[in-house]
Amino acid sequence: MGQTIRFSLLFLGLLAFLGTVFAMATWKPDVPGARTVTSSEKSSLPRIKSEQERTFEQELEELGAGLPGEVGIAVVDAKTGYSYDFDGEEILPQQSVSKLWVTMAALDAVDRGTLDLSERVTVRREDLTVFYQPIRDLVRARGSVTTDYGDLMRRAITRSDNTANDLLLRRVGGPEKVQAYLDARGIENVRFGTDERTKQSAIAGLEWKQSYSYENTFFDARDDVPIGQRRLAFERYLADPIDGASPLGIARALAMLSRGELLSPGSTAFLLDLLSQTKSGPNRLKGGVPPDWSFGHKTGTGQFLEGEQSGYNDIGLLTAPDGRTYAMAVMIGRTRVPTPERMEMMQEVVRATVRFHEARTFLPPVTGEAP
Repeated sequence: MGQTIRFSLLFLGLLAFLGTVFAMATWKPDVPGARTVTSSEKSSLPRIKSEQERTFEQELEELGAGLPGEVGIAVVDAKTGYSYDFDGEEILPQQSVSKLWVTMAALDAVDRGTLDLSERVTVRREDLTVFYQPIRDLVRARGSVTTDYGDLMRRAITRSDNTANDLLLRRVGGPEKVQAYLDARGIENVRFGTDERTKQSAIAGLEWKQSYSYENTFFDARDDVPIGQRRLAFERYLADPIDGASPLGIARALAMLSRGELLSPGSTAFLLDLLSQTKSGPNRLKGGVPPDWSFGHKTGTGQFLEGEQSGYNDIGLLTAPDGRTYAMAVMIGRTRVPTPERMEMMQEVVRATVRFHEARTFLPPVTGEAP
């Protein structure tokens, strides 16, 4: 009996001791005005960047600031969602980068069952547009070309064919449908704009005529526009580009694409494969990609006026040998710098990203985003 009593007293003493320890651990001083910081508030606090991240962002700033003109650079780690940029919020002209959004809207229509890529379409002379359109040679030789929307999509992305793009745009319902797709998917700071005929004519100070699609008619008509009128149209476009987008907006959209958040798995794989086959801009971002890395991209190139170019871009997905993917957008809104210098800057952005990947300590994902 005595042993039982002693054991009970020891047990009660232990409980009292543990209770005191717990009370001390959870006690908070009654400071007037003090309150508990919630978990949601903690997640919204500014994240402290690592030394590797700060070094990387400094490199991007040096590259962007070192090129005379209007430059925006953005790199997004597709896995964590963390972003690194130089003037990444600036709204700059996309030019043919906008073809990517037409293709996304078309593939969304495929996913919804309202478009079949095997659907036949005939390209006629009255469908021709302006500038780069390789399909024009076939139409001129034969009078018309019958193909399917899958082929037009391939031409629009891999060869940046303006006529193929505008026919695809017409099929999905026009510019409003493309913008509606972007808005519905939560893609921010990206304006689609309009078709190539309307956009390029306006930049040149012209109104579109179908005769501009033949031979050098567009160039001749543009040369006849008084220089003051051309300059006014050129500056109006650059001040508020109808197809304006921020590098961060584009890079974040590409990261979403790579994570499968914008299209079905099949359509995502199809588009990523198309981007990997792009023929344009081999010496832009792609020129800096190491042999063991992969890269899919879309370029954009605007008109010149008196030695100044309105839009020189490359955007894409850079994937390391270990599978880590970085969404990238390098946009030059306007510049007089020779093309080789622009290409070198773009390549250096890729090289800086590769060095960052190889040196970094990997961080946990952003709260609520894919691990």
